[in-house]
Amino acid sequence: MFRAAERARRDGQTRRALALLVAARGAAGDNTPLRARAELLRGLLLLGDGPVADAHQSLLLAAESSEGHDVEGAEQALAAAEAAWAAGDLTAYLQSLERPAGHPADGTPPSGRTENASTVATPWGAFRAGMRHVVLVDFARAAREMEPLLAAAARTQQPHVLLYAGRAALILGDITAARRLLGRALAVAGTDGVSDLTARILEFLAYAELRAGLHHQARAHAEEGLRAARRLGQRNFGAQHHALLALVFSLVDADGATEHHGEAALAVARPHGLLQVSTMAEWARARADLGHGRAEQAAIRLGPLPRPGPRRGHFGLWMLAVPCLVEATVLVGLDDDVTDMVDLYAGWAALGADAQATAQLTRLRALTARDEDCDALYQQALAEHEAAGESQFEHARTLLAYGMWLRRRRRLLEARLQLRAPLVGFEHCGALLWEKRARSELRATGDSAASDDVSALGRLTAQQQRVAGLVSSGATNREVATRLSLSPRTVDHHLRNIFSQLGVRSRVELALLMNGEQTERSGGSGKA
Repeated sequence: MFRAAERARRDGQTRRALALLVAARGAAGDNTPLRARAELLRGLLLLGDGPVADAHQSLLLAAESSEGHDVEGAEQALAAAEAAWAAGDLTAYLQSLERPAGHPADGTPPSGRTENASTVATPWGAFRAGMRHVVLVDFARAAREMEPLLAAAARTQQPHVLLYAGRAALILGDITAARRLLGRALAVAGTDGVSDLTARILEFLAYAELRAGLHHQARAHAEEGLRAARRLGQRNFGAQHHALLALVFSLVDADGATEHHGEAALAVARPHGLLQVSTMAEWARARADLGHGRAEQAAIRLGPLPRPGPRRGHFGLWMLAVPCLVEATVLVGLDDDVTDMVDLYAGWAALGADAQATAQLTRLRALTARDEDCDALYQQALAEHEAAGESQFEHARTLLAYGMWLRRRRRLLEARLQLRAPLVGFEHCGALLWEKRARSELRATGDSAASDDVSALGRLTAQQQRVAGLVSSGATNREVATRLSLSPRTVDHHLRNIFSQLGVRSRVELALLMNGEQTERSGGSGKA
């Protein structure tokens, strides 16, 4: 019965697997190990496709039944914590992290027994210990606790360890290390055929790329993750990828794609209690509103997230949406309402877990400062972006905000200088919607060079243009690799980014687009 349920889970047949488990739990009777196994499998199924509060309870039962099996209990307690995180239940999350393996619900160890070192030595043990201190806002202690996990990742090819190490690096603000570890986890999982991990690895890899401002790569990995989640019947993980894609498309004017992915994420998140997904989807929709100049709508969407109540955001994510909330609120003329938000964000920036937070905080202070202080604050924010060296998108947003401030004070020559720079920044990171917004602001200064006529091919790097040209002429990936002295894997990577950036789905569409642009450049009509 258990084997049949496991097979059904691997095949993405969640409903069948759950039905088989009902029979298996009944047949287990008083057999504690079998009942624990049933609860574990039920919890993992619901974590991927079901109400996560139910998943949390099943996984807790499995952990509590693992007395005498510290490593298994540690993994199960962490899975219970994952369910609580997805639900945004801070109390349950902390309790799951703090409960040692095999201990009963009240947290007291069985008589004469203590948690042994093997629990702490596992990746789950190190991650649990580190995350507890992250939630308690002690990032220095969290980094120390997670150090053994990051060290172990350098010596292993186990995808589970690499996944948790990548997540640890992401949480601690080392985005470069996170991308490297998660990329390795994805490669190893693909080699070993560890399919149930694929959607989760791709989720965190896409998020790391978003944090780094690599939006084209984030889109490619989130779309791949969505396909993997669908194949495995993991709707909850699929909703997470929809939310990530909504965040990607919030930077691009793409025929309502943000709204499409946001609604798809919320359609699963609401009935399954996925507060993390809901918060990301609302943040994405608000960011698209800001890009379109709908500041009031953005403020309405984001306003409830940091405040108590039924629409409050996820405890681990809502702080990331504060810069959008402050900007939207200021643009609609409610500056006095955001002072407390700026102060809260200052506390977050001081933790040092986000390389861009210091520069963003200074931008928020500039947005809310007296006129005589704004100039110096914007200059300081730009210097801090340069020092951080991350996220072209956030740097370009600060340039845009500064240029807008200068234009509104009729300092048009200075405004033009500031508004030309974000055009390049937004273009390079694929934020085409925000590029249009910057171009509109630049036109308002009277700059005659602020044309909207930017060719699709002009948005590609020189190497991408070479790859696109060869592919559109009929060359295979291997032939392109030979011509350009690249590996076939690198050519495939370039081609996926080209498809994503140009909005095409096939080599035929790419060839048609390339030929059309070349015809226009040569002065032809494109007609026979």
